[in-house]
Order: sequence, then structure tokens, then C-alpha cells
Amino acid sequence: MSDTLATPPTTVTKLAAEALGTFLLVFGSIGTALFAATFGLADNGTPLGVGFVGVALAFGLTLMAGIYAWGNISGGHFNPAVTLGLAAAGRFSWKDAPAYIVAQFVGGAVGTTLLVLIGLFGPDDWLATAQDGGFASNGYGASSPGGFGLGAAIIAEVLFTAIFVLVILGVTHTKRGNGNVAGLSIGLTLVAIHLASIPIDNTSVNPARSLATALYGGIDALSQLWVFLVFPVVGGLLAGWLHRALFERVDLPPLQSEARVN
Repeated sequence: MSDTLATPPTTVTKLAAEALGTFLLVFGSIGTALFAATFGLADNGTPLGVGFVGVALAFGLTLMAGIYAWGNISGGHFNPAVTLGLAAAGRFSWKDAPAYIVAQFVGGAVGTTLLVLIGLFGPDDWLATAQDGGFASNGYGASSPGGFGLGAAIIAEVLFTAIFVLVILGVTHTKRGNGNVAGLSIGLTLVAIHLASIPIDNTSVNPARSLATALYGGIDALSQLWVFLVFPVVGGLLAGWLHRALFERVDLPPLQSEARVN
């Protein structure tokens, strides 16, 4: 049987993969946050919702699925901060970044739009309540789940996005990385980031995710959106430049590599 991937993917195919991967990430994870995070109680009073842990897992699992499904086509960025971080590290062309970012924003917006369509057929005023609650948007101050202020949101977004991009750059390195488990490592890192930072600002580390929810999150979400567009990008760029300066040209001699394995 012929290998359908023998021909390099076209630009249109890559952009479609980026849009689909971002759609999957946003639709699955934000859907979990909206529909399942705080879902009711059983007859015995046991919570049925998945809570922060379930939402964090949804982000990691959907990202992992997207990477394994479409990563070989587009690189599996699904995040403008990752795209720009890879460009800063010399792993991706700057000239291709704008088209990738547009595709990611479109994919994310389609994801939340479909969630809104589902909500239109929900019980009573479910959709209005979800939108009044911010539609799982990122926020600080009164919009922060834990009441954290603007400074905390800025620091968290820069640091957590930088950590995320550094992990991606490390596990996808052509010589030192391991392509078989890269998607798993990246997905689990995103889970850990959400476990730590959901209470701070509902965790962005991805401007496409932030824009997608803010579109339906009301005035407060839109007014605070700039933080979650700017500072994940700052973190991604810092990580890219740091990785390039410290690690990109470092190769271990064979004997040291063998010693590390043994």
C-alpha cells in the first residue's frame, strides 16, 4: 500500500492541520470546563463533575491527541506562543508564522462557536449562565478563580508558557529528543501547568484558546484579553531565545551519551 505522506504536505494542508488541532484542543478542553467541571451531585451527595483535575486532563489529552494525529503534517503547534517560540529558537520560519497563527485562531474560534451551538439547545438558561460566568475565559481580579490580580496573571503566563515551550523544544530535538513519546511529554506538561495555574487566571499559555473563549465571555473577558494575548507570547519568545542560546547547538559526545543511558 502506498504511503500517502510520501509527498510533503502543502501549505494549505499544514494550515488545515493547525486549525483542526487547535479546534480539538479548544472544543474538548473548554467543553469539559463548561459542561462537566461542576456537573451536579449524585443522590448520595457525591460530586459528579470532573473539577480542576478533569479540566487539566482534558487540555493535556486533547493536545496529545492532536499532536499524534496531525503533528507529522504541521508540526503540531496549535498555539501562537508555541509557533513564535519555535521561530525564536530557529526551529520554524518567521515568514510562515502569521499564517499558522491565523489558522490557530480560526480553529479555536470554531471550537467555542460549536460549544455555543450546543448550549443553545441546553436546559433552561444554561448558555446565558455560562456566558455570564465568562465562558471559561481567562481573567484576573474578580475574574480570577482564586482572586489573583493582574501581576500574578502576567507572571504566571510568562513563566508557565516559557516552561511549556522549553519542554517542547527539548523533547522534539532531532538528536536529543524522542519522537515516540514527545506528544505524551508535551500533553502531560500541559496537564501539570493547568493543575498549578487554573486557580490563578484559568490558565491560558495559549492566545488562541484565550481569544476563542473571550469571544463569548462578555465585556470583562474581552477587556482583559490583552493580557492573555501578549504575555504567553512573551513567555514563548523568551523560551525560544533561551533554548537557542543554551541548548540548540549542544550535542553530547557519543561516550557521554552512552554513559547517560547506562
